[in-house]
Amino acid sequence: MTGVGSSVLAAMSGGVDSSVAAAVLHRAGHRVIGATIKTFCYAETDGPSNACCGLEGIADARAVAGRLGIPHFVYDAGEAFAEDVIDDFVSEYAAGRTPIPCVRCNSFTKFRDLLGRADALGCEFMATGHYARVRRREGSPARLCRAADERKDQTYFLWAIPREALERLLLPVGDLAKPRVRALARELDLATAEKPESFEICFVPDNDYRGVLRVHLGEDHPALSPGPLVLRDGTPVGEHTGYADFTVGQRRGLPGGFDRPMFVLEIRPASREVVIGPRDALATSRLEAGRAHWLVEDPPCPGERLGVRIRHGAPIVEAEVVGVSSGAFVLELGTPRHAVTPGQSAVLYRQEVVVGGGVITRSGESAAAAASAAARAQ
Repeated sequence: MTGVGSSVLAAMSGGVDSSVAAAVLHRAGHRVIGATIKTFCYAETDGPSNACCGLEGIADARAVAGRLGIPHFVYDAGEAFAEDVIDDFVSEYAAGRTPIPCVRCNSFTKFRDLLGRADALGCEFMATGHYARVRRREGSPARLCRAADERKDQTYFLWAIPREALERLLLPVGDLAKPRVRALARELDLATAEKPESFEICFVPDNDYRGVLRVHLGEDHPALSPGPLVLRDGTPVGEHTGYADFTVGQRRGLPGGFDRPMFVLEIRPASREVVIGPRDALATSRLEAGRAHWLVEDPPCPGERLGVRIRHGAPIVEAEVVGVSSGAFVLELGTPRHAVTPGQSAVLYRQEVVVGGGVITRSGESAAAAASAAARAQ
């Protein structure tokens, strides 16, 4: 960690992980200031009060700060959050992709805001309760690394944070397993010790993301309007009520009557088609990603083999880099994966170190389908 007495701005969401992170730093002798970033306007929604940045979370963070005897501030980042996260969420669904709001929130709102607040308060470091680690070696840049507890690793959500944040970032729970974090919270009598984890998207009340899309897109937007369910060859097999209801790999909500279960293979916004097929048709060994961001000075080059994770909680598989540009990369997967989903992240690793990542734009199957569709149109 850092020398005793360093000043640290600790992000406190009101959950047990960020509470323990602040407590560990305080107990180690650092001068800790708690900061809760309010990202969403709860006066205009019935959204979940116990979300990571909900009203209950703010109250719990304040209670923990009081218990520790540290200052606590609440900062409003609602305007930036709306532009960085909600607008992107809506535009991605409109384009037939499945976004990850937490990646956008960490990358563009929370970490940038924390950096600015830390500067304003004269704090040398900032800290969060994410399960990840920062490796520091004399004479070398800081590196973001996977958590000690692989089951809780959250680097999938952190690949796009500002690189400059790494030099000042502390992740106190990254070396701990979740049971140990709970135990520490109980030992310290923190109000969040028994608080369950929240899995909701803070701005999607009751997980009704279609309702959020209706508000921003309007009822008659193509993403929310009827369209055809088709097989990969274009054969119609039914109708859907809006392609925003579907994501690649989904089985729920598809018609029966086939000799085997059917899954969503692709979404084609231009024609409103949702393409379905058997599970084996989901497998692909190639993916393309855009919005590339690198956390290291030596990004991947063609021919390099590294690890990639294409979904939170999914195993890391080996991949070969077959193409890299300033904002994109193409990978050939050593093991074919199912449901490589546009809008999700592809996070790249050299051993435990996070190299960076990008947002999946298409898989090998969808690329082939697009080429076939273009050929038919000529």
